[in-house]
This record gives sequence, structure tokens and C-alpha cells, in this order.
Amino acid sequence: MAGVSVRGASHERLGLPCQDAHQWANLSDEIILAAVADGAGSALLAEVGATLAVGAAIRSARECFAEASAAGTARHLNWEALLNHTLSAARATLEREAETRGVPLRDFACTLTVVAAGRDFVAAMQVGDGAVVVAEPDGVLLSILRPVQGECLNETVFLTSPESVETSQPAIWQGRPAHLAVLSDGLQMTALRMPSADPHPGFFAPLFQFLSREVDGNLAQEALASFLTSPRMRDRTDDDVTLFLATLVE
Repeated sequence: MAGVSVRGASHERLGLPCQDAHQWANLSDEIILAAVADGAGSALLAEVGATLAVGAAIRSARECFAEASAAGTARHLNWEALLNHTLSAARATLEREAETRGVPLRDFACTLTVVAAGRDFVAAMQVGDGAVVVAEPDGVLLSILRPVQGECLNETVFLTSPESVETSQPAIWQGRPAHLAVLSDGLQMTALRMPSADPHPGFFAPLFQFLSREVDGNLAQEALASFLTSPRMRDRTDDDVTLFLATLVE
């Protein structure tokens, strides 16, 4: 597995921090969990919101999975319900932080995508934009979650928006996933064929091939960061970008 969030060229020019965040964890020997958040550029504490959101989502999912394992019900988990609960936990964390700091909740506005993946399924839940891509063993690429945008260009739903959790986008995919990718909206125009949001093979195939060959996690992280900050990528997007990659079935 490898995951990187890097500051975009526009944020570098303006002296702003990277407002993307990500986290991942192993729920078991066969199930991985990943969360990606993109802080709203208009939010005063966007980077804080994104960081708190992914941390709370991962923590909530691990707690729920541990409880199910202890009760012997982990094999029959309702993944949609579990992931929806992680969104609620993340939003509650932002609400508490806003109250503690005495600032409006909108200051922490961010999108949030949470994904659980095993040998025969991928489950995802999303508020806002970003995407989740699965590669089957034969190389076929599928977008199981696509960007959710508002009526106007660059308008999206944030975790701090009213009814964000209730209107979140779920996806449960049954199959044999060879690879998984979770990305923030900074990569959408490069990694996806818009407006359909179908995965671009020329973007994903080399990355999945590299991840399959690279056994050193630190080197994979460094290589992915170098790729995302390369002149070639900077020419295509100046936004913050996050990309999480995992190999699930060899």
C-alpha cells in the first residue's frame, strides 16, 4: 500500500498548506481501510478539518470492526451501515472541534471518502467529490464511486453541509479486486475521463504495475510522492492531490 497527499502549485504560490489528508489501516489480515479528505479552499481551517475527518473515520471503523470481531459477527458486517457511521463520527468530531475553538463549523469544511476492501468486495461511502477505482485481475478498471458535484462547476457537498451524511453516496462492489485507488478531486481531470468519470488506463495501469513490483513500502511512498510532484503532473493540475493505492490480489 502507498498513499500520499501533496501540496499543489497554487497553494505553494499563495503560501497555503496542503488541505488534503489521508489515512489507512489494516482491519484484519484480509481487509484494508482508507480515508481521503479534501479541505474546502474557502474554509479557514480546511486542513484541520480534513485531518480530523480522516482520523475520526479510521478510528470509528476500527472500533466498529473490533466490536464485531469480538461478537463473532465480523463476517456478516453491513459495510454500508458501518461506513455511514464513520461519516457521522467524522462530522461529530468536526462539530466538537468547532465548539471547542468557538468558530463556525463551516471553517472545517471538507469532503470525505472512506473505503473498506477485502478479497471479494470493495465498500465505499463518500461525501463530496473524489473517486474510488478498482482494477479486476484481467486489468479491467471500474469507477465504483464517482465525483459528486453540485449544479455549478466546482460546487460540491462538504461534510459540514446540512444532511451531508444522510445524502452520502454509497457503493458496494462484489468481485475479486486486484488493485484499489482512492483519489481526491485534484486528480480527477488527469486520472478520469470526464464527464463520464471512467478511469483512464494510461494513468492507473503503470501505477498498479509499479505497486505490484515494489515490496519496500517506504520506497513506494517516495516514488508516489515524486510522481505526484513531477513537472508532468504539475502541468496538469495545480491543486492539492491525494492518491492512495493498494494491491489486494496478486
